[in-house]
Amino acid sequence: MVLLDITMPGLMGLDALKQLSLENPKLPILVLSMHPEEQYAIRVLKAGASGYLTKAAAPEQLIGAIRKVSRGGRYVSAALAEKLALGLQVGATGLPHENLSDREYQVLCLISSGKTVKEIAEELSLSEKTISTYRTRILEKMDMKSNAELTHYGIKHDLVD
Repeated sequence: MVLLDITMPGLMGLDALKQLSLENPKLPILVLSMHPEEQYAIRVLKAGASGYLTKAAAPEQLIGAIRKVSRGGRYVSAALAEKLALGLQVGATGLPHENLSDREYQVLCLISSGKTVKEIAEELSLSEKTISTYRTRILEKMDMKSNAELTHYGIKHDLVD
């Protein structure tokens, strides 16, 4: 079993998760993160994680999650289970940021936190042109026109650390 954080220097945790899942699809992976469930839980489950837990969880909850995942089960909190169940209702629509790719979502979070294209490019080891392309796609997919709108959205939906 792997206990993985998705915020790591030099490597995007979602990329590491996908790589681990590809190399060993049966490997149970529990993601333990400082990020609220609303930010990453569904995304990491889709990427191959067996469970998601925030670092704010009680120690007993962490122990229970580790036991469940190591035995081949899945772990989500009661709050996330309810959100997932509500998403299955007829007519339920997801939020615009849920339709972004993992990298687009990461760039959205960084823009929302006030970082410039240059700063984001340096942090992700990508070119400024690549980040600008991601920004353009994000604006199109979310039907927005400026970084200010993206920042407002990110703050409103708790996407900023």
